[in-house]
Amino acid sequence: MSNEAPVIGVLALQGDVREHLIALAAADAVARPVRRPEELAEVDGLVIPGGESTTISKLAILFGVMEPLRARVQDGMPVYGTCAGMIMLADKILDPRSGQETIGGIDMIVRRNAFGRQNESFEAAVDVKGITGDPVEGVFIRAPWVESVGARAEVLAEHDGHIVAVREGNALATSFHPELTGDHRVHSLFVDMVRANRTAESL
Repeated sequence: MSNEAPVIGVLALQGDVREHLIALAAADAVARPVRRPEELAEVDGLVIPGGESTTISKLAILFGVMEPLRARVQDGMPVYGTCAGMIMLADKILDPRSGQETIGGIDMIVRRNAFGRQNESFEAAVDVKGITGDPVEGVFIRAPWVESVGARAEVLAEHDGHIVAVREGNALATSFHPELTGDHRVHSLFVDMVRANRTAESL
């Protein structure tokens, strides 16, 4: 069983869902869009894509997937959030919008839109701990950064003095969008996390 490709969902409420599905498939996972609790129940791990974190929060509640998602993350399901997905995985947002909720899972405080507005988007080479070879090309679009992390969270990357990649247990988050570059190494790292978790659960 553990040799089979892991089934990894992409939360398909908003954002660049298709690009994540392609990147996960390239990293040897079976990738599926997830919108509803019954679809969430069938995956070994989940990617939360970029988009608008307030909208994702409200749609997750509307589709009835927020509480089951919180429960599975607390239960140890591997989860990876990019950009708005990073905000969704933060235990605390520095400047939340009214009614904005998070899933939580990483002991960090994030700042929304910290790197500037849409027209200030940029690409930068980022050295990510745990990924060998050349730096990862990060695409930053209205990206958050991490103001601070707690003792349980591990900083994996910084850019311009700000934390842009964090891991805590089975939860991974990046400020940037690796799915937009054709470099699938961050997704491969996440797929490896899902495989390891599935193996541990089967023991």
